[in-house]
Amino acid sequence: MFYFNRNTVIDYSSLSELTKPILNAVRILERDIQKCFLPSNQPTGYILLQADHMMPEEAFQLAVSDTICLTAGDDLGFVYGLLYISEEYLGIKPFWFFLDQQIVPVKEIQATDKLFISPKPFIRFRGWFFNDEVLLSHWQVYGDSLIPWKMGFEALLRCGGNMAIPGTDKNSRKYRQLASDMGLWITHHHAEPLGAEMFVRAFPDKEPNYDDYSNLFYQLWEQAVIEQKDYKVIWNLGFRGQGDCPFWSNDKSENYNTAKKRGELISELIEKQRQLVLKYIKNPVFCTNLYGEIMELYQEGYIHFDKEIIKVYADNGYGKMVTRRRDNHCARIPALPLNPNDTSGIYYHVSFYDLQAASHITMLPNSVDFVNSALTEVLEHGANDYWIINCSNVRPHVYYLDAIRKKWHGMELSAVTHSLDFTKDYYNGEEGIASCLSGYADAMLSYGKEDDEHAGEQFYNENIRLLINHIIRNRTDTLSGFRWFTGDIPLPDQLSILFGICHKGESQMEAYYQKCKDIGNQLSGHVKQLFEDTILMQAKIHNYCLKGMLLCEQACKAYWDQNYLQAFLDFGKSASFYEQANAAMRDSEHGIWKGFYQNDCLADIKHTAYMLRKIMGIAREMGDNARHDKWYRDIVYSVEDRRVMTILVNDNHMTDQELWEAFMEKHPNILG
Repeated sequence: MFYFNRNTVIDYSSLSELTKPILNAVRILERDIQKCFLPSNQPTGYILLQADHMMPEEAFQLAVSDTICLTAGDDLGFVYGLLYISEEYLGIKPFWFFLDQQIVPVKEIQATDKLFISPKPFIRFRGWFFNDEVLLSHWQVYGDSLIPWKMGFEALLRCGGNMAIPGTDKNSRKYRQLASDMGLWITHHHAEPLGAEMFVRAFPDKEPNYDDYSNLFYQLWEQAVIEQKDYKVIWNLGFRGQGDCPFWSNDKSENYNTAKKRGELISELIEKQRQLVLKYIKNPVFCTNLYGEIMELYQEGYIHFDKEIIKVYADNGYGKMVTRRRDNHCARIPALPLNPNDTSGIYYHVSFYDLQAASHITMLPNSVDFVNSALTEVLEHGANDYWIINCSNVRPHVYYLDAIRKKWHGMELSAVTHSLDFTKDYYNGEEGIASCLSGYADAMLSYGKEDDEHAGEQFYNENIRLLINHIIRNRTDTLSGFRWFTGDIPLPDQLSILFGICHKGESQMEAYYQKCKDIGNQLSGHVKQLFEDTILMQAKIHNYCLKGMLLCEQACKAYWDQNYLQAFLDFGKSASFYEQANAAMRDSEHGIWKGFYQNDCLADIKHTAYMLRKIMGIAREMGDNARHDKWYRDIVYSVEDRRVMTILVNDNHMTDQELWEAFMEKHPNILG
C-alpha cells in the first residue's frame, strides 16, 4: 500500500538528465499534491523516476507498492506517467482548469499494489491547433498572458497529445518554445510552410509572388528551419496564399491560371522545402496538408511529392471528411486516403471560422455520434499517422476535445455514453446535464440537405450583418454573400430561404433552451454555476441570436413597407436579443475567466447588435421628421399634450437608443 499525502516526494535523482519536459511535469504533480492534501506531519513514500531506454517511445510503466516506481524511456513517457498519477490517484481530470474542477483537500489517499503498463495510442502524432485564438491571445490569468497557453498545453498532454500548432501567425512563433519545453512536437499552420514568417509580414512593400521573389521566400523558409532545428518538428511542406486562401488569389498572372500550372508549382516547392530541411535536420518527419483547393488539385493528379511525406486530409469544418466550402464554391470532394497503406492523417475541426455558418464560441453543431462515425471511417482508411484537431480557444470545445481524446486512445464512443462520462467527470454526474449535452446537436438549425450542414453561431451573426449592410447601401440585387446556401436567385427569394431556415428550427431551439433552463433551476452550488457558465450559456447564445434574427425579418418587412416606426422598434428589439447573447458570455466570466470573451471578434455578437442599432437609426431618419421631435412627442407625451406646440420640445433630443427605450417602457407589449 502506498500513501499519498502533502509530504509525498518525487525523486528523480537517478535520471542522468532532468530535461525541461520532465521537470515541468514534476512541477505539475507537485502542484497537484499541494492542492489535493491538507498539511500533515505523517511520513510518506517516494515516487521514484527511473529510465529504461529499451522501452517504446512515449511509454511508461508504473509499479505501486510501498513506493511508486515510474519507468520510462523518453521525456514524454515520464510526462504521461506523472500526469497519469495525477489523474488516477489524485483525481485531477484532463480539463480540470478549463472546467473549474473543485479540489477538496484530504489528509491522505491510499493506493493499492499494482503494475500498470501504458497502452500504445492508436494515433502516432496527435495534437491540437490553437487556431483563431482571439480569446486566448487577449485573456490574462492573474495578469499573466502566458498562463492560458500553459494550461492549454497541459490539457493537451493530459489528453495524451504529443503535438501542437501553438497558435497562428505571430503566436505560433511566440509560444513554440513553451510548447517544446513541455515536451510537445511542433508542427505548422497549413498556410505557413515550415513555420516561416508570412511573406507579406516580412516584406510588406512587396507582392507575394513566388516568381518575382523566389529568393526571399527561400530565405524565410531557411530561417524558419534554422530557428526550429533544436525542436521536435513535423515539418509542414506546401504553398498556399498569404492567409487561409490559394496563392493564386494574390498572383493573378497567366503563369498560374490553370490547375496544371498551380499543381506543378506546389509540387516543385514541396520538394525544395523538403531538401532544405534535409540540409539541416537528420531523419526529419514531414507532412503536407491536402486542404481545400490543394485537395482538389491532388485528387485531379496535379500535385506529386515524396511518398514518405504524411498526407494530411481535412474535414470541411463541420466534421465531415470532404473538402471545405469556400465562398460560394462547394465541391465536397471526399477527403480520405484511397490507399490505407499510405502514410496519412487528418486535420479535423471542433471549432471553425468561415464567415458563413460555423461554430467558434459554441460547440460543433454536429453530434458525438456523427464525429465518431467520421473518425471511425478515418481509421478504416488507415489515416492514423497524424491527427491535428482545431481546438481554437479550448474552453468552448472541451466536450468534443474529450471525445476525440477517447478516439485517439481507441476507446468506445457514443453520444449517450460520452455525455454520461463527461458529466460524471465535471458536473457531479447530473443526468439532466448529460441529456443537455447529448441533445445539443439535435437542436441546431439545418441549412442544407447534407447531414453535416448544421449551423453554429456565425450563421445568425455574419448573415445578418451582410443583410443590414445591403439595406443601408440601398441595394436590392442578389446578395452575393448568401449564394453559398441560396444559389444565385433574387434577394426576396434569398431572404425567404434564410428566414425559412430560422422558422423551421425555431421550436426545437426554444425547446432545447427551455430544457437547459429547467435543468439549471434544479441544480445548486458549484455545479449550477459551471452549468450556467458553459452549457446554458451556449444555449442562450443560440436561442437569443435566433430570436434576434427572426425579429430582424419583421423589421426588414416593416422597413420595406415604409412602416418606419415599426421597423425602428423591431430592429431595436432584434438588437436587444443579440445584446442578451453577448451579456450571457460576459456574465459567465467568473474568477479567472474575467475577460475571457472580451475579444469575441469573430462571431462578434456585440457588433451584430451595433449594426442593428445603426439601421434602427436609419429607420428613424426615414420615418421621423427632420427635427426629431415628432416620434418624441408621440412616444413620450401624453395624448392631451401632443398637439400643444407653445414650446416645441421640453427636453434634450433623445438619442435613438433613448427613444427606443422610452417607447418600450411606455408600451412594453407593443411587439406582442
